[in-house]
Amino acid sequence: MTDIVAVDIGGTNARFALAKVDKGRVVSLEPEVVLKCAEYASLQTAWESFAAGVGEPLPRAAAIAVACPVTGEVLHLTNNPWIIRPGMIAEKLGLDRFTLVNDFGAVGHAVAQLGPQHFRRICGPDTPLAQSNVVSVLGPGTGLGVAMLVRGKAGAQVIPTEGGHIDFAPLDAIEDAILSRLRQKFRRVSVERIVAGPGLANIYGALAEIEGRAIATLDDKVLWPQALAGEDSLAVAALDRFCMSLGSVAGDIALAQGAEAVVIGGGVGLRIGDHLPRSGFADRFCAKGRFEQRMQDIAVHLITHPQPGLFGAAAAFAVEAA
Repeated sequence: MTDIVAVDIGGTNARFALAKVDKGRVVSLEPEVVLKCAEYASLQTAWESFAAGVGEPLPRAAAIAVACPVTGEVLHLTNNPWIIRPGMIAEKLGLDRFTLVNDFGAVGHAVAQLGPQHFRRICGPDTPLAQSNVVSVLGPGTGLGVAMLVRGKAGAQVIPTEGGHIDFAPLDAIEDAILSRLRQKFRRVSVERIVAGPGLANIYGALAEIEGRAIATLDDKVLWPQALAGEDSLAVAALDRFCMSLGSVAGDIALAQGAEAVVIGGGVGLRIGDHLPRSGFADRFCAKGRFEQRMQDIAVHLITHPQPGLFGAAAAFAVEAA
């Protein structure tokens, strides 16, 4: 049995929790502590704040998930100004051993280990997730994370990707207008500009322009509660368009990866879990021309574990240590 610190660093929040792992599995995960990245200068200062709250020496082993590719001597987080140097982590955090993994790679490890009670069907056949050998894992948060889980005779292999940065492909006149508007702001419009937390404001602004409305706010933190509560009809329309686009992107990722199942995660993914089955997500997921029947045979699940990034980081450490 090994005690570790699990860390999940995203674009907005850094989450910490103590965990126990044994024989390649996560045995326990304590309640998380959530710190705002903007309130700390670095991973080290956030780590020190977490340690002060624990009030006793931390384990000298850690599993750290980061929202960027885990390559090179310097890691630049995609939506976070922190800079992480892997070669200095052990020294700065006082560790004897650590695992560093991409944040959605971590979610892929969570999908590999969590039981069926942590998943909810969104659309497609109601088949157990464990029966699928290739699973696409994606989810909107501050950005759009994408990974791939492949099960084989040697066990489960998780492949992190940067699929959130593929090109956005509009499918109707409204999405043409959204793309046209965003091209005025960005040289290239990736799906992350649409299907991520800040993407709701991008969609909302384009819809307001179509209707010739004056825009009261483009703060996605204000728009999300209004959309989910049905308080602003234009925000509700933006949410519907968000879910449709998420379905299109999830279907594209599934086709590209040869998936037999898809899992939706991410902070925003969990937040819209009740809305997705009632939205245009499923229709767009299946709308792949000659492959429509194949798409209808792919089960899409929502991961409902409250902290899959932390659990998955711990799972990645456990697998590596086994």
